Amino acid sequence: MKQSLQLQLSQQLTITPQLQQAIQLLLLSTPELLTQIQEQLDSNSMLEMSEHQDEPDSIPAWQESILNKVRTNLVQRDTFDDMPEIKDTSAGSLRNHLLWQMEMTPFSDEERTIAIALIDAVDDSGYLSASFDEIKMGLAKDGLNPSEMLIEEVLREIHQFDPFGVGSRSLQEYLALQLTTLDVNIPGLAQAQIIVDQHMALLGKHDYRQIKRETKFSQDDLATAIGLIKSLNPRPNSEYTNKDLDAIIPDLIIKKHKGEWAVELTANLSSRIRINDKYANLVQRADSSRDNQFLKNQLQEARWFLKSLQNRNDTLLKVAHCIMQNQQGFLEKGEFGLKPLILSTIADMTELHESTISRVTTNKFIQTPRGVFELKYFFSSQLATDSGDAVSSTAIKASIKQIIEEEPDEKPYSDNKIAAMIEGRGIHVARRTVAKYREALQIPPSNERKRMKEVI
Repeated sequence: MKQSLQLQLSQQLTITPQLQQAIQLLLLSTPELLTQIQEQLDSNSMLEMSEHQDEPDSIPAWQESILNKVRTNLVQRDTFDDMPEIKDTSAGSLRNHLLWQMEMTPFSDEERTIAIALIDAVDDSGYLSASFDEIKMGLAKDGLNPSEMLIEEVLREIHQFDPFGVGSRSLQEYLALQLTTLDVNIPGLAQAQIIVDQHMALLGKHDYRQIKRETKFSQDDLATAIGLIKSLNPRPNSEYTNKDLDAIIPDLIIKKHKGEWAVELTANLSSRIRINDKYANLVQRADSSRDNQFLKNQLQEARWFLKSLQNRNDTLLKVAHCIMQNQQGFLEKGEFGLKPLILSTIADMTELHESTISRVTTNKFIQTPRGVFELKYFFSSQLATDSGDAVSSTAIKASIKQIIEEEPDEKPYSDNKIAAMIEGRGIHVARRTVAKYREALQIPPSNERKRMKEVI
């Protein structure tokens, strides 16, 4: 037994440098990873980055911008311990946010030019502020004369950017886009789509009686459809602040492709970092001189780093894929569709340790049609329902928030009342649980809410 223990310790000591590096890279966010990559490029002559910007895997402009800032910091600093958060503080944050997403989209040169023109025409609210004719006039100065069909195709792709629906030409188009993301089984969806598509003018006048006459909808169907439309966001950019857009760079993005949700990395930098063949060829296998040993060590460290980078990418993709597989309800319905999820579930699916799952999901963000979220957001405890299913605590918080938003101004609901209303939905929740979740949402108790509304 003693001999076995000694052998095990020896093996652990052998893999420690690689293991430490792999763990370190797993902990890094995308800006931090870029910093680490630049540090390795500057310290290890065996590593190089392709400088050809016209290559298919060339680095996007937003990454290049961060790398330039990192290079500046490397000149000015001896340590990375107090490195400030890297963020773009220039004006036009929404534009920059859209441009780096454009860089991740496989556009042709012509489509890219059209996309830039469209992004330049997006106002602060997230709407397209120019007509296609105006867009075409601007493109003509660049020697382009694209068809309206091509401009439409590029705009449809931009609609899928974050924030979702950005570049919509009207409130009607933006509402229609949001409705397409909802689950087809949501009550009132079909009626809401008809109202938005055919009766927008009446909707704007709140002439529900005339809508009912023209659509022949029942009173209940009409009320459900109108309620669904009112729950939609009126402005594509309303939920995003400059700070949010500047500080967070998603590591991953999830899109629907041919009816299936697919997770991709937003930045696969490992494809651009490579061993410098010129220096690697200087290493002589049989040479034991000091210089040659130094080159050997540099080459080994370079190979370890590239392997650790690839391991980070593979692990991040695997974990994110499993999380989103479990949370497809969120992609279709929003936070109400979140399911209970714990670290051990993903650990079992990926055959990784729970501590690894914790590392991978900390400070890693994924861009979804519902916005940008930290991977940890998708984990939550559970409560039981009458049907025997489980519902996540995040979904319960969403229900509490919705109930309070719809409560009468003159008589806000108590925590007991909210618990009873949630119980009516088949979910068992205690009053103290409602109070705890309400406080976590920073919502005051009913007496304070009533006092605030009386003042207003």
